[in-house]
Amino acid sequence: MTALTRRRDPDARQEAWRIFYGDVHVGTIGIRSGNPTGGDQWSWHCGFYPGSNPGDASDGTAPNFDVARAAFESAWSVFLSKRTEADFLEYRRHRASTAWKYAMWDAGCKLPTQTADGRARCFCGAEIGIADMDQHIYAAHMEANAA
Repeated sequence: MTALTRRRDPDARQEAWRIFYGDVHVGTIGIRSGNPTGGDQWSWHCGFYPGSNPGDASDGTAPNFDVARAAFESAWSVFLSKRTEADFLEYRRHRASTAWKYAMWDAGCKLPTQTADGRARCFCGAEIGIADMDQHIYAAHMEANAA
């Protein structure tokens, strides 16, 4: 079974940790900002989308990191029990499509949906159309270990 790992969130102003299941970002544990000192100082969120249904994700607060981590791990075991490999694949494909779209724009390329004939040239040089765009992204631009 794949283990959960955590990485410090470099973009967070407060201490925050991104939780990963393999290559999939499945949650976050972090210090709450703007919170009075009398309340729980940590929050956690467990879940990912797409690849899950609305309401499947859960979140909560805790007085410290250790309690937040324990609550997250408990929620994760419930969330994971409802997931299939197809759910993780859906998340990975969405991530690859989003990264590809931004790479196309960064390279100054139009998407096939932005041209009159529905055809475009990918930043990698391949000719693509609306009908085969997703297939091209998954075959040529999705991480090898996530395909």
